[in-house]
Amino acid sequence: MYTIISGTNRKGSNTIKIAEQYRQLLSRKGIEANLVSLEGLEVTSRNPDLVELEKSILVPTQKFIFVTPEYNGSIPGVLKCLMDSSDIQPTWWGKKALLVGVSTGRAGNLRGMEHLTGILNYLKVVVHPNKLPISVVHVILNVDGTIKDELTLQAIDHQLEEFIHF
Repeated sequence: MYTIISGTNRKGSNTIKIAEQYRQLLSRKGIEANLVSLEGLEVTSRNPDLVELEKSILVPTQKFIFVTPEYNGSIPGVLKCLMDSSDIQPTWWGKKALLVGVSTGRAGNLRGMEHLTGILNYLKVVVHPNKLPISVVHVILNVDGTIKDELTLQAIDHQLEEFIHF
Protein backbone atom coordinates (compact mmCIF):
# COMPACT_ATOMS: atom_id res chain seq x y z
CA MET A 1 0.00 0.00 0.00
CA TYR A 2 1.18 3.52 -0.89
CA THR A 3 0.40 6.61 1.15
CA ILE A 4 1.20 10.20 0.24
CA ILE A 5 1.55 12.55 3.19
CA SER A 6 1.06 16.26 2.56
CA GLY A 7 3.40 17.52 5.26
CA THR A 8 1.71 20.75 6.29
CA ASN A 9 -1.46 21.82 8.02
CA ARG A 10 -1.78 25.09 6.07
CA LYS A 11 -5.12 25.41 4.32
CA GLY A 12 -4.99 25.51 0.52
CA SER A 13 -1.23 24.98 0.38
CA ASN A 14 0.79 24.26 -2.73
CA THR A 15 1.96 21.14 -0.90
CA ILE A 16 -1.46 19.50 -1.06
CA LYS A 17 -1.68 20.39 -4.76
CA ILE A 18 1.63 18.64 -5.46
CA ALA A 19 0.60 15.67 -3.28
CA GLU A 20 -2.65 15.34 -5.22
CA GLN A 21 -0.69 15.45 -8.50
CA TYR A 22 1.48 12.56 -7.24
CA ARG A 23 -1.66 10.60 -6.39
CA GLN A 24 -3.08 11.16 -9.87
CA LEU A 25 0.19 10.18 -11.56
CA LEU A 26 0.38 6.97 -9.50
CA SER A 27 -3.23 6.21 -10.42
CA ARG A 28 -2.33 6.48 -14.11
CA LYS A 29 0.33 3.84 -13.44
CA GLY A 30 -2.31 1.55 -11.91
CA ILE A 31 -1.36 2.25 -8.29
CA GLU A 32 -3.98 3.58 -5.91
CA ALA A 33 -2.52 5.63 -3.09
CA ASN A 34 -3.97 7.10 0.06
CA LEU A 35 -3.55 10.84 0.50
CA VAL A 36 -3.15 12.04 4.08
CA SER A 37 -3.42 15.76 4.68
CA LEU A 38 -2.32 17.12 8.03
CA GLU A 39 -4.77 20.00 7.61
CA GLY A 40 -7.17 19.89 10.56
CA LEU A 41 -5.57 16.76 12.02
CA GLU A 42 -4.54 16.90 15.69
CA VAL A 43 -1.13 15.24 15.93
CA THR A 44 0.53 17.00 18.86
CA SER A 45 -0.51 14.14 21.14
CA ARG A 46 -1.73 10.58 20.87
CA ASN A 47 -5.51 10.70 20.47
CA PRO A 48 -8.33 8.55 19.01
CA ASP A 49 -8.12 10.21 15.56
CA LEU A 50 -4.39 9.53 15.31
CA VAL A 51 -4.84 5.94 16.48
CA GLU A 52 -7.54 5.43 13.82
CA LEU A 53 -5.29 6.97 11.13
CA GLU A 54 -2.53 4.56 12.12
CA LYS A 55 -4.83 1.56 12.15
CA SER A 56 -6.56 2.29 8.85
CA ILE A 57 -3.74 3.84 6.79
CA LEU A 58 -0.28 4.32 8.30
CA VAL A 59 0.41 0.84 9.71
CA PRO A 60 -0.73 -1.03 6.55
CA THR A 61 1.33 1.29 4.31
CA GLN A 62 4.62 -0.11 2.99
CA LYS A 63 5.66 2.89 0.88
CA PHE A 64 5.28 6.51 1.91
CA ILE A 65 5.66 9.58 -0.27
CA PHE A 66 6.32 12.69 1.80
CA VAL A 67 5.61 16.02 0.13
CA THR A 68 7.05 18.66 2.44
CA PRO A 69 7.23 22.41 2.17
CA GLU A 70 10.19 24.40 3.38
CA TYR A 71 9.55 25.91 6.82
CA ASN A 72 12.53 27.90 8.08
CA GLY A 73 15.06 25.68 6.34
CA SER A 74 13.45 22.43 7.47
CA ILE A 75 10.09 20.63 7.62
CA PRO A 76 6.87 21.73 9.31
CA GLY A 77 6.63 20.94 13.00
CA VAL A 78 3.25 19.30 12.46
CA LEU A 79 4.90 16.57 10.37
CA LYS A 80 7.47 15.93 13.12
CA CYS A 81 4.62 15.84 15.66
CA LEU A 82 2.88 13.16 13.58
CA MET A 83 5.96 10.98 13.87
CA ASP A 84 6.60 11.80 17.53
CA SER A 85 3.00 11.00 18.54
CA SER A 86 2.73 7.79 16.54
CA ASP A 87 3.28 4.21 17.64
CA ILE A 88 6.71 4.16 16.03
CA GLN A 89 7.52 0.50 15.48
CA PRO A 90 4.38 -0.67 13.62
CA THR A 91 3.93 2.67 11.87
CA TRP A 92 7.43 3.28 10.51
CA TRP A 93 9.97 0.49 11.02
CA GLY A 94 11.09 -1.36 7.89
CA LYS A 95 9.10 0.76 5.46
CA LYS A 96 10.21 2.81 2.46
CA ALA A 97 9.89 6.51 1.70
CA LEU A 98 10.17 8.88 -1.22
CA LEU A 99 10.79 12.57 -0.52
CA VAL A 100 9.55 15.61 -2.42
CA GLY A 101 10.46 19.12 -1.32
CA VAL A 102 8.29 22.11 -2.19
CA SER A 103 9.21 25.77 -1.98
CA THR A 104 8.57 29.10 -3.63
CA GLY A 105 12.33 29.69 -3.48
CA ARG A 106 15.02 28.14 -5.61
CA ALA A 107 16.23 25.27 -3.42
CA GLY A 108 13.06 23.17 -3.29
CA ASN A 109 13.48 22.43 0.42
CA LEU A 110 16.76 20.56 0.00
CA ARG A 111 17.71 21.14 3.66
CA GLY A 112 14.31 20.02 4.86
CA MET A 113 14.54 16.80 2.88
CA GLU A 114 17.93 16.10 4.47
CA HIS A 115 16.48 16.73 7.94
CA LEU A 116 13.54 14.45 7.14
CA THR A 117 15.93 11.78 5.87
CA GLY A 118 17.72 11.79 9.21
CA ILE A 119 14.44 11.52 11.12
CA LEU A 120 13.15 8.70 8.91
CA ASN A 121 16.43 6.80 9.11
CA TYR A 122 16.21 7.02 12.90
CA LEU A 123 12.70 5.54 12.61
CA LYS A 124 14.20 2.70 10.53
CA VAL A 125 12.61 3.87 7.28
CA VAL A 126 14.64 3.33 4.11
CA VAL A 127 14.66 6.55 2.08
CA HIS A 128 14.94 6.39 -1.71
CA PRO A 129 17.99 8.38 -2.85
CA ASN A 130 16.17 10.28 -5.62
CA LYS A 131 14.79 13.20 -3.59
CA LEU A 132 13.02 15.73 -5.80
CA PRO A 133 13.22 19.42 -4.94
CA ILE A 134 10.37 21.33 -6.58
CA SER A 135 11.38 24.99 -6.66
CA VAL A 136 9.33 28.08 -7.51
CA VAL A 137 6.22 25.95 -7.07
CA HIS A 138 3.91 28.95 -7.43
CA VAL A 139 5.24 29.47 -10.98
CA ILE A 140 4.94 25.88 -12.22
CA LEU A 141 1.32 25.36 -11.15
CA ASN A 142 -1.72 25.99 -13.32
CA VAL A 143 -4.72 27.81 -11.84
CA ASP A 144 -6.36 24.42 -11.17
CA GLY A 145 -3.34 23.29 -9.10
CA THR A 146 -1.83 20.92 -11.65
CA ILE A 147 1.78 21.12 -12.72
CA LYS A 148 2.27 22.82 -16.08
CA ASP A 149 6.05 22.50 -16.33
CA GLU A 150 6.90 19.54 -18.57
CA LEU A 151 10.42 19.05 -17.17
CA THR A 152 9.03 18.82 -13.63
CA LEU A 153 6.45 16.28 -14.76
CA GLN A 154 9.19 14.22 -16.42
CA ALA A 155 11.30 14.36 -13.25
CA ILE A 156 8.31 13.21 -11.16
CA ASP A 157 7.55 10.38 -13.59
CA HIS A 158 11.17 9.20 -13.44
CA GLN A 159 11.19 9.44 -9.63
CA LEU A 160 7.95 7.47 -9.34
CA GLU A 161 9.15 4.74 -11.72
CA GLU A 162 12.27 4.30 -9.60
CA PHE A 163 10.22 4.21 -6.38
CA ILE A 164 7.78 1.64 -7.73
CA HIS A 165 10.71 -0.72 -8.33
CA PHE A 166 12.46 0.20 -5.03
